Amino acid sequence: MPENEDKYPTQSGRRRFVKGVVGSAALSGVAAGTAATVNSATSSGGAGGGTTQFIAIENTAGPAPRGMPVIPIEIDGGELSGLWPEVREIQEGGRTIQIAEQDVGGVTYSSAWFQYCGVQQYSSAQPSTEANNTFLAGGGYDWMESVERGEPLTVDMFDDYEEWGNGIGREGIGKPASATWRQPEEGRGMPVQVIRSVEVEKMANGEGRYASLPGDVRSFISAATQDGFLAWLNKCTHFCCTPGFKNDPGSEQYGGGDRVYCQCHQSLYNPFSPVRAQFVALPRPLE
Repeated sequence: MPENEDKYPTQSGRRRFVKGVVGSAALSGVAAGTAATVNSATSSGGAGGGTTQFIAIENTAGPAPRGMPVIPIEIDGGELSGLWPEVREIQEGGRTIQIAEQDVGGVTYSSAWFQYCGVQQYSSAQPSTEANNTFLAGGGYDWMESVERGEPLTVDMFDDYEEWGNGIGREGIGKPASATWRQPEEGRGMPVQVIRSVEVEKMANGEGRYASLPGDVRSFISAATQDGFLAWLNKCTHFCCTPGFKNDPGSEQYGGGDRVYCQCHQSLYNPFSPVRAQFVALPRPLE
């Protein structure tokens, strides 16, 4: 785990994004969470903190207190990128600050979703930072050895997702990649994991067991995924490590062969079980 990060964080053409920023009163079902980006928990030394509702891949085992936030996928010219919410200015405590939030599938998607584990200190977490929203290849998987680090992830890299396997868990359940998101010219981009899976396609369409997902969660996943691709901020909510889907053979002894596994204290996350969760987003530095 990098130093200087808080170890104990406070608690297919189918989709269409509803463009424009929406206020908390505008969204039924998540009204209580929209005030998340700016509320009384924001300190004078920062901005944009407070109680935040978000859509996560579910934490199913281990000490992690909650899931990791989903990042809506966009595909342009075959390249994969993450949607950054639209930015506007508001008045708070006699000062003008920027917030980034947007309606995605009836849920208020906000930059506050990513304000934990030190990520709130990254320049890439500032709403108006000019950053590359394309998912840029990292490492960690044998198949990625032929992909240059920093190269954009593309759809064709995942063509074999319906049969891909690496000896960990079941084959054909999903092909993963590690990436960096919102890479600014200076500073750090955010660590991200991407998978392509037939299970994601079923989630998006509400098929089988996914028909029982809560309405707001299902509509968000339908809007936030595309062609079987799903992405999330890859920061464990327990100790701020970077977990992985099918990247550690030791995960199988903890029931994590087909889960996202954090090697630090064996927390597990299920990327095929999206949930609505809540936490207190940490204030980011004033711009």
